[in-house]
Amino acid sequence: MNSLEPILKQALNGDIVAFQQLFAQFQPHLKSYLYRLLVDRNDTDDLTHDTFVRAFDKLGTFAGGSSLKTWVFQIATNLAYDFLRTRPRWRTDAQDVSKAYSMANLYTRDAFFAVHAHSPQGDYDIREHIDFCFTCTGKTLPIEHQVALLLKDVYGFSVVEISQILDRTESFVKHLLRDARQTMIGIFADRCALVSKTGTCHQCSELNGVFNPKQNKQVELMKLALVRASEDASQSELYELRAALVQHIDPLTSGGADLQDAIMRCTRKAIGETNTF
Repeated sequence: MNSLEPILKQALNGDIVAFQQLFAQFQPHLKSYLYRLLVDRNDTDDLTHDTFVRAFDKLGTFAGGSSLKTWVFQIATNLAYDFLRTRPRWRTDAQDVSKAYSMANLYTRDAFFAVHAHSPQGDYDIREHIDFCFTCTGKTLPIEHQVALLLKDVYGFSVVEISQILDRTESFVKHLLRDARQTMIGIFADRCALVSKTGTCHQCSELNGVFNPKQNKQVELMKLALVRASEDASQSELYELRAALVQHIDPLTSGGADLQDAIMRCTRKAIGETNTF
């Protein structure tokens, strides 16, 4: 923190270049966080830009009661709240609806294969689709629950920092986290065929067979700690493995980011959140 003090002082004195340098240090996390909330790249770019402008404009009010990163994430979260306030939360079967929609629309399937064949970020990786599933499932939670869960379990903020971002008490944040995790665990237990014999969703392994037909599916699955632990671990432990996997994936820069974004756009179209694909 001491090494940042001179440049922070420059930023507080109105030096926008100094603030850009500070902002750049956590911008990748901020963008991926906003994408997981908004699930739209254009909206993510817009809100990241709006966050920068709003933060620089209000920098004189930054009193140092938290880190600059925490303070900026609070601004971004408030902007995301305003953006999402009138939008309904997702159904737990959104991925099933998306699958049915893509199966019925040749144009959509062709678009997936075009991205896979021609985009430098068009690879298919099961781990990245587990991250996609984590995002879709998180979208079923109330916004405040999803925000708390992402901040703690994916981006590593402390309960104290989350309470500052949400302007809530620490006990309330702990309540949000407990409820959010229990809900996520319950949905995964009912739906995820990777970790439950009664799970109904095989989307990640099915898509792997479509896009990587020469791979041995079982070999690929057994590379995942989540799958290897599924026989013996508790549902809570499996959730922790899933969250740990998600922590290491950036949905905007990964090797399959374009393909997963295309699948996300299909999902949004299928559930009626957008009219375009």
